[in-house]
Amino acid sequence: MRKIREVLRLKFEHGLSERKIASSCRLSRRTVAEYIRRAKAAGVSWETAKDIDDVALERMLYPKVSGTNRDRPMPDWCYIHKELKRKGMTLSLLWQEYKERNPEGYQYSWFCKEYSKWVLKVDVVMRQNHRAGEKLFVDYAGQTVPIVNRSTGEIRDAQIFVAVMGASNYTYVEATWSQSLPDWIGSHVRAFSFFGGVPEVIVPDNLRSGVKEACFYDPDINPTYQEMATYYGSIVLPARVRKPRDKAKVETGVKLVEQWILSRVRNYTFFSLDELNSKLQRLLEDLNSRPFQKMPGSRKSVFESLDAPALKPLPKRAYEFAE
Repeated sequence: MRKIREVLRLKFEHGLSERKIASSCRLSRRTVAEYIRRAKAAGVSWETAKDIDDVALERMLYPKVSGTNRDRPMPDWCYIHKELKRKGMTLSLLWQEYKERNPEGYQYSWFCKEYSKWVLKVDVVMRQNHRAGEKLFVDYAGQTVPIVNRSTGEIRDAQIFVAVMGASNYTYVEATWSQSLPDWIGSHVRAFSFFGGVPEVIVPDNLRSGVKEACFYDPDINPTYQEMATYYGSIVLPARVRKPRDKAKVETGVKLVEQWILSRVRNYTFFSLDELNSKLQRLLEDLNSRPFQKMPGSRKSVFESLDAPALKPLPKRAYEFAE
C-alpha cells in the first residue's frame, strides 16, 4: 500500500503525469494508470487515502466481488499445454480462441498467470515446451541386461538404447551388443523407422560414438553421425556440458524405461539379442500406452496427434553404415 499511497499523493496533490510518477516510484506506467483508475472509480482522493489505514484503503481500491469468478468458465489447461507444442502456436492465440468461445471468460493477464501456475504443478519434464516434431533425445540406459550363450554358458551384457520424442514423450527402446558407432547409428535408423519419420533435431548426450570431443560451445560431431543426420535431413545438437536441463527429457525417459521395462525383465533369462528385443518391444507398447497421471491421453495418443504429423518423411532407403 505504500507505493499506492505515493502514487495517489503525486497525482492528486502535485498533479504529476503518469510517466513522471512511474519514474519516481519505479513502477510501470500501466501499473500507475491502474492505481489511479481504481482510485477514481472508488472516489478515493489523496485526502481520503492519507487518513485511513492499509486495510481500509485496500478494501476501497480492491473490493471483493462475490460469485463472479465462479461463474466464469475455466480454461482447459491440459488442452492449452498440448496445443502450445504445435508450430506457430502462442498463448495469445489460445486465449483469443478461449474468449471467442467464452465472451465472459477471464482476461489475458489472468490467463497467462494461471497457466504459469498450472505448469509448475506438472512434472518437470512436462514443463519444457518442445515443439511438435522438433527434437528427439537419445542416450543409453545405465543398466544393462545379461544374455546367456546357450552353448557355452558365457554371459554378455546388452546395452539399452533409449530415444524420446520431445513433445509427446513417445519412447523407443532397443538392445544392442555395444555402444560402438555401428550400433549407435543402427539404433538411430531403427528408431526413425519406429517413429515413422525424422525429427528436426537429434539431441544426444556427449557420448563418444556421437561426439568426438565434448565442448560447451562447439562440440565436435562424429563425421559418420553427422553424415547420417544429413542423409535424413536432420541436425545433431548435443546436450551442453554441465547443462542437465538439455537432456532432462531423455534422462526421465531412461528412468521410466529402467522402472517400467528393465525392472520387469530382471528375473528372465535371455539367450539371444532378438529374444531380448522381442520382450522389450512388448513392454514398450505397454509403457507408451499407459495414461498420463497429470495429463489426458498417453504417450502414444499424443505422439499420433502432435509429433507424427510434424515429422519429416523417411527417405526411400534407410541409411547404411559403411567402414
